[in-house]
Amino acid sequence: MEQLVSTSEQIAALEKELRIRARQDDLASRLMTIPGVGAIRAIAIEALAPSAETFSKGRDFAAWIGLTPKQNSSGGKDRLGTVSKMGERDLRRLLVLGTTAVVRWARRYGAPAGTWLARMLSRKPPKLVAVALANKLARIAWALMASGGVYQAPASGAA
Repeated sequence: MEQLVSTSEQIAALEKELRIRARQDDLASRLMTIPGVGAIRAIAIEALAPSAETFSKGRDFAAWIGLTPKQNSSGGKDRLGTVSKMGERDLRRLLVLGTTAVVRWARRYGAPAGTWLARMLSRKPPKLVAVALANKLARIAWALMASGGVYQAPASGAA
């Protein structure tokens, strides 16, 4: 029991240190403005992802993480399949966990009417919405890393 208490205290101390470092770091603090991205996710994105210049667009970054659907195209007809799950496993897992919390909150308390999240939740299963939102957040994170600035929520009905 003492070892469990000791380990819990060490984890709490490490989390506190991560939060302090994330607030002091410019990129991590900008990434934390994205809903569903906290200190741990922001530090993980900064540590595990290559520089934003490596990717030409946000979709390439999301594909590198493994959040874009497989393409099975033939004869000029595009067919999108399931998410490939190939790529940066830890970042994908962290982003999907963060967006799962956002989706759970939106289902419980209601997403603002007319938003992308509300429209998706009305017609798609929650887990699929969480992965789609993780893809969207990965693209937003790339945009913040590439051009600077902070996240600004789209106007109601947009996006």
